[in-house]
Amino acid sequence: MPDYPQTAHIKSKLFRRGHFHRTLVLEFAGNGALIFATLLGIVVISQLIRFLGDAVSGKLAVDGVLALLGFSALNYLPVLLSISLFISILLTLSRCYRDSEMVVWFCAGIGLTRWIRPVLWYATPVVMVIALLSLVLSPWSLKKADEYKNKLESRDEVATISPGIFRESGQSDRVYFVEKLDAGTGRISNIFVRSIQNAQLGTMVARDGFQETMKNGDRFLVLLNGTRYEGRPGQRDYRIVEFERYAMRIDSVATKSSLPNLRALPTQALWRNPTSWNLSELEWRLGLPISAAVLSLLAIALSYVNPRAGRSLNLILAIVLYMLYSNMISVTNAWVGQGKLSPGIGLWGIHALMLLITVLLFYWRMSLFSWRRVFRK
Repeated sequence: MPDYPQTAHIKSKLFRRGHFHRTLVLEFAGNGALIFATLLGIVVISQLIRFLGDAVSGKLAVDGVLALLGFSALNYLPVLLSISLFISILLTLSRCYRDSEMVVWFCAGIGLTRWIRPVLWYATPVVMVIALLSLVLSPWSLKKADEYKNKLESRDEVATISPGIFRESGQSDRVYFVEKLDAGTGRISNIFVRSIQNAQLGTMVARDGFQETMKNGDRFLVLLNGTRYEGRPGQRDYRIVEFERYAMRIDSVATKSSLPNLRALPTQALWRNPTSWNLSELEWRLGLPISAAVLSLLAIALSYVNPRAGRSLNLILAIVLYMLYSNMISVTNAWVGQGKLSPGIGLWGIHALMLLITVLLFYWRMSLFSWRRVFRK
């Protein structure tokens, strides 16, 4: 007969030495990195499609796509890290249940609460990174994205021209097309311009062109060696003029002034001006790392898998609880902004409730395992 007390002693000693502790943390990190990379790829691709659609429709300059994509990805990082942390712990411990590793450790005297320590070793650095992102880097990225958008929208119509793309001016009175653009010299080749001047519709084509700035600051698009066609469609009174040099005035675009974005305000500014909506935004930023820490503990209790009941039941319950938790955070923050809820209850109420649910799930799982041991005896 096998020596079960001696086996339990060896397992407990192995756990105390930290071998299993390190192995578990490495498995957490491996699953978390894979999940995070997958989620980040999905977000980046979806945002890239949206930005490219705006660029094609003329709402966004092509050279601004990558910069705005980086700012957007940085803004999504806290939420993606929180989801990755939760799912990685849940999947790793669920695998331990499915492979009967949990049964071995429970029989060795290692209770469910002993899993809190390795989980916290893995979760604490991630939670700190989430706090840094939500409190500092995400507002900074949103601020820079707004500034970059305003800068792009304030550029003149010629500066937004891209080779091979028809571009309409802001006043909708000109359409440009350029076949080639030399970024080094600023010269353009094979130009097509359709404009309305003095109620006359005109079309110009030229071989070469460049931008010229006068001493008084006025800017012109100079076309060289081209032809202008003027007239009304359907009539024969077309006028054709060939020119060696033709200068078109480029109207400057005034810098747009927009209201400050609440989500782009620095955390210090929200703290110094504690209005209801500022406190609501501050609670959202503080709630991200707090919820990530609570979810990491909740994943321990939700990871239980009964092989007879199916392997997806705990995942469905975990997804439902996560969605409920996330939506309730948004609802309570909105209530704080509207003045329907005090800031203290809005910040700690939902997190305390979810922490209480976590404690009850721990107690239920431990009690269930204890009763099973009693019935087996």
